[in-house]
Amino acid sequence: MATEIKVPVLGESVTEGTIAEWFKQPGEAVAADEPICSLETDKVAVDVPSPVAGIMSEHRAAVGDTVEVGAVIAVIEAGATAAAAAPAVAAAKAEAPAPAATEELLTPAQTMSPAVRRAVLEHGVDPSTIKGSGKDGRLTKEDVLAAAEAKAKGPATPAPTAAAPAAAPAPVATGGARGSERVKMTRMRQTIAKRLKAAQDNAAMLTTFNDVDMSAVIEARDKYKDLFAKKHDIRLGFMGFFAKAACLALKDVPAVNAYIDGDEIIYHDYVDISVAVSAPNGLVVPVIRDADKKGFARIEQDIADFGARAKAGTLTMEDMTGGTFTISNGGVFGSLMSTPIINPPQSAVLGLHRIEDRPVVRNGQIVIRPMMYLALSYDHRLIDGREAVTALKIIKEAIEDPTRMLIDL
Repeated sequence: MATEIKVPVLGESVTEGTIAEWFKQPGEAVAADEPICSLETDKVAVDVPSPVAGIMSEHRAAVGDTVEVGAVIAVIEAGATAAAAAPAVAAAKAEAPAPAATEELLTPAQTMSPAVRRAVLEHGVDPSTIKGSGKDGRLTKEDVLAAAEAKAKGPATPAPTAAAPAAAPAPVATGGARGSERVKMTRMRQTIAKRLKAAQDNAAMLTTFNDVDMSAVIEARDKYKDLFAKKHDIRLGFMGFFAKAACLALKDVPAVNAYIDGDEIIYHDYVDISVAVSAPNGLVVPVIRDADKKGFARIEQDIADFGARAKAGTLTMEDMTGGTFTISNGGVFGSLMSTPIINPPQSAVLGLHRIEDRPVVRNGQIVIRPMMYLALSYDHRLIDGREAVTALKIIKEAIEDPTRMLIDL
């Protein structure tokens, strides 16, 4: 029995996605609930599971195609076995146009990137005869170019005898191969670009800066990190301190935790902090919900979970829906100072940067302290300069004296 596989509901306001990868090819067995393909939406990649067990009969969409929710993308012969499905698959292949001779080279088991695939087609080399130097033995473009060059030279000639005149030295190459590659932007990257540009176009964005002495937080972290890890089975990082400090600031300055909706302002009596996380497909911002009601351990656990699932590509739309304020930590990549961009429809974002020892004055003496620059970008249509500076100052004071976070100061 043929079962049509349709694009599932992808989340609120998401009406379409792009086929990013097929996990199952025609003729392959499929188990019930086993993912058959990956759909990339504006925010996340979603695996589409098979509702039945059987054999993949055909694909109705190719990698790179944009498909709407409810569209049929594949057909599975429910309950079929590989032997039973083989004639149908063979017939489907027979009806398809024969591939060009060079395209027959693109069927080894190893996975090739688009750049490598184009190089194989262009130079007409057999990828199954090339040893890959990339990760997990995968082919690189350089491997293909080297194989093509060896193929062009032909078999090596025997070395000349002593009586033969010495061959002239080969000219030395003065530079390596130069090239360029055109790759279509993923849906997620396109959406990120549109949202960031929209934030610049729509908000009256301004950034205020401060610096913070990290001595107290570093001392507390060094003192309790082992006990913390033993009790909560999670590493004590700096993000927990900044999240709790931000909660204090947002409670004292409600405008920073609000946003503009038309000609109205929406205020929140809760704090949902979006944490910017770098994922393979782009920047994502999963949300720590009710951060003002959570302790350090739960916040650190949420952040660690988000980071792991972002790398695995298993974050859901629900994970990234909402958020009233964002924290972005460019310091993990070595950033000294930046002006972060607001995450719409939010009205403010806190940027963290690297910690470095700098000379500062304390009690009339020049001393060395671990310092970090803080940046608060905000929408000036809603947040006045006084409010923005006050919020950033509260965060600074809470980090420099963490006791404030315990007694709600």
